[in-house]
Amino acid sequence: MANKRDYYEVLGVSKNATDDELKKAYRKMAIKYHPDKNPGDKEAEEKFKEVAEAYDVLSDKQKRARYDQFGFAGVGGSAAGGGAGGFGGGMSMEDIFNRFGDLFGGHFGGGFDFGGFSGGGGGQRRVQRGSDLRVRVKLTLEDISKGVEKKLKLKKYVSCSHCHGEGTMDTAGKSTCQTCHGSGVVTGVQHTIFGQMQTQSVCPTCHGTGEVITKPCPHCHGEGVEQGEEVVTFNIPAGVAEGMQLTVSGKGNAAPHGGINGDLLVLIQEEPNPDLIRNGNDVIYNLLISMPLAAQGGAVEVPTIGGKAKVKIEAGTQPGKVLRLRNKGLPSINGFGTGDLLVNINVYVPTVLTDADRELMRRMEASDSFKPTEEMRREIDRKYRNMLND
Repeated sequence: MANKRDYYEVLGVSKNATDDELKKAYRKMAIKYHPDKNPGDKEAEEKFKEVAEAYDVLSDKQKRARYDQFGFAGVGGSAAGGGAGGFGGGMSMEDIFNRFGDLFGGHFGGGFDFGGFSGGGGGQRRVQRGSDLRVRVKLTLEDISKGVEKKLKLKKYVSCSHCHGEGTMDTAGKSTCQTCHGSGVVTGVQHTIFGQMQTQSVCPTCHGTGEVITKPCPHCHGEGVEQGEEVVTFNIPAGVAEGMQLTVSGKGNAAPHGGINGDLLVLIQEEPNPDLIRNGNDVIYNLLISMPLAAQGGAVEVPTIGGKAKVKIEAGTQPGKVLRLRNKGLPSINGFGTGDLLVNINVYVPTVLTDADRELMRRMEASDSFKPTEEMRREIDRKYRNMLND
């Protein structure tokens, strides 16, 4: 394999080959020269590396363009140095399996043993993890506007108070698992397109820890956990919204045998405000004023988050006008500014009138000041059209 061959020749495709054609050619050649199909055949192994090197270059648009223009010199480290063993700057068989294994439906990598080449994972002991806890926390708009600290008492699994999570109170109360011989994994045989392949899975006896408890703690029966309570304190940032979920790391259930604690998942729920309606970071207040106030103008108080504010009603204010109070809304959770308070003005029209009221209404109706004009109607029409266009 001293002389490098053209990559297109290696894969047996033309220079105009599509991505799908390259992928199919690589699959075919990789299966042909796979180490499991050719045990002990060094030449097949080198060809397998050569095929992987060719596919590595031609499946990458930029590398392929450089190779087409400059040949091996254009792909530098990928093709430097003599044989296919120089693939990817010294990429090993394990690297090839991990990099291109997805082309074979997961038959490369993921803990398979390819004739002495580990495809990843490789028998490491497994650390167990406790389950997550989920709680729902109700917040007011005031809580959301400032952020709040919450303290909850949770019923959960905690480390055993007697054996401190070890599962045994005796220093010699553990022994090496005889099923996996301490590796935490067991091997099996899987029939694939390459033939029989060895697979690895978590040991069912020790659950991946590599050890078994021979003298279990009488209190937790060797599990290392017990039912208990814990007071958890955490901060909720300003600007959160309904449905958001926050993660408090390590505050979930304790794991068996001294493993890693699960997380506490905090689901945000907003309590409805009697006056204000949230719309993103803005809040809306529907202000209802009388006809005389709308006509003459004046000042009124409106509620805000955690207080009140005075707003001016201009004489001749029309229903549907919106007053904007800057920065009286909610902060962005990302820190990009604060929303506004939008005061949506509505005008109250009486539905029940006394005789005196009716007489007053007749005098008002006779006055030109209370008669709408065509110009007013056209202005309403213009606003309505703009609303529809938006």
